[in-house]
Amino acid sequence: MKATICIPCHNAANWIRQAVQSALDQQNVEPEVIVVDDGSTDGSADIVREFGDRVTLIAGPQKGATHARNLAWKHGSGEWVQFLDADDFLEPAKIRTQLRETDGGNDADVIYSPVWIETWASSGSTRERSQTAPDEDIYTQWITWRIPQTGGALWRRSALEAIGGWKEDQPCCQEHELYLRALLAGQRFRFAPTAGAVYRIWSEETLCRKDPRLVARVRTGLIDTLLARLDSQKKLTARHRAAAGQVFFEQARTWARFDLTEAAAYSAERRARGVFEVTGPAAPRSYRIFHGLLGFAGAEKLARAMR
Repeated sequence: MKATICIPCHNAANWIRQAVQSALDQQNVEPEVIVVDDGSTDGSADIVREFGDRVTLIAGPQKGATHARNLAWKHGSGEWVQFLDADDFLEPAKIRTQLRETDGGNDADVIYSPVWIETWASSGSTRERSQTAPDEDIYTQWITWRIPQTGGALWRRSALEAIGGWKEDQPCCQEHELYLRALLAGQRFRFAPTAGAVYRIWSEETLCRKDPRLVARVRTGLIDTLLARLDSQKKLTARHRAAAGQVFFEQARTWARFDLTEAAAYSAERRARGVFEVTGPAAPRSYRIFHGLLGFAGAEKLARAMR
């Protein structure tokens, strides 16, 4: 069975060799490895060329990771498509295990698994398994960001073709926007419990980490789209609303660290829509009391003073 492994690369010379080798090392599949060098200036493409004809290299000007991913999967021919960022890598049995744990993926369009999150710091690196919630319905899993980072999924090629691949002007939350369109199209998601992709966090300079307010706005719009669709189909449940409400509350608290006025306006708008739940790890009992007495802005000011 052929699997197309798509690696977008922009200035990833420190990591790209391991990413490519991990793709080539996939067991019990025929790996078709395609690297799109997205305008690198650090010699990344030269490293990829060292692999010779085992890897297809497509080099061009910088147009962004989503453009590179689309270019890669459309160039390939495997029945299954694996996306892998250039600074991440796969364990050798990743694809094989996902297929084995889902009966060959016969009734799946998307197979998804947890990932290993490897966090790098000056003191060394740590690894933990990403959180999953397979007992929740797929919509709640998506709302709560329990469907994995890019490398944790395996896509059937026909499923990508049906939804048009990645949205190239999506500023952030890119994989979750792709997952959302797959959900709205009724595609079949299957969970495989074994983690086989490693997601590295080594920089705070990615767009999503530099601008959490942008992430909050984009994620809110995506969730609103799903809630509206579920409501129109009479599928919206109290659990969906509660999960979304907790996400919106958590985003408001993060937003408040940067601009309390904007965060308070966001919380008021979400509350007016009936989707704002002061619950979860971000709402200890003391905070809930403050919030009940002082409102969101007052609770945030008091929490800030007590830190």
